[in-house]
Amino acid sequence: MGTAGDYEAPGRREERATAVTGSNGMAVFNWPAGAFTAPPVVTLTVEAGDGFRSIRIASNTAAQTTAHVLVAAGVTLLGIGVLAVGANASGVTVHAHAAAP
Repeated sequence: MGTAGDYEAPGRREERATAVTGSNGMAVFNWPAGAFTAPPVVTLTVEAGDGFRSIRIASNTAAQTTAHVLVAAGVTLLGIGVLAVGANASGVTVHAHAAAP
């Protein structure tokens, strides 16, 4: 048996999940046990809906990622469009893509 050949390192572990925010605007993603040994690199998106939505990662560990979603209505003041103060967005579908660092 020869030893010549090319080695290809295995790809990074990746997980995808979907969650819906609760009344506090939080969506929680629980990663499978042992999927990550360190907090993963997470990309978040939200589905379209009324108002301007913003999303941020509230916490991130190897076992769980929590996202916080705010929604703000657009307001026109003296002909200038501005955003109202953000409020917790409940019932928003959030998609997460996590990859090992």
